[in-house]
Amino acid sequence: VQLQASGGGLMQAGGSLRLSCATPGQTFTSMAWFRQAPGKEREFVLGLTWSGGTTWSAASVKGRVDVSRDYNKNTMHLQMSRLKPEDTAVYYCAVGKRGWGARLESEYMYWGRGTLVTVSS
Repeated sequence: VQLQASGGGLMQAGGSLRLSCATPGQTFTSMAWFRQAPGKEREFVLGLTWSGGTTWSAASVKGRVDVSRDYNKNTMHLQMSRLKPEDTAVYYCAVGKRGWGARLESEYMYWGRGTLVTVSS
């Protein structure tokens, strides 16, 4: 399974970003974004149940994130606003068969290659 993540780059603090993750030809129970900041372990950011559209997110991004789905393209879009320098990280999308609330890396089966987001102050 190949996950296609896109949308990273250099952003300004206070700005917004939009990341996309596509799973061509397949759907999964849940999709999620994780991120790994320099020198830190990978952490959960946001999850989505594909069919129901329910979401759950990390406290560090709550209130700043939104997610949308493109059913035709099996694509999930993550929008994050009011960016902070501490949002700088490589962002990974992942898919799995667990339902709402899955936050552990072990709960996801397939991973994208990551896209770098750098937020400058």
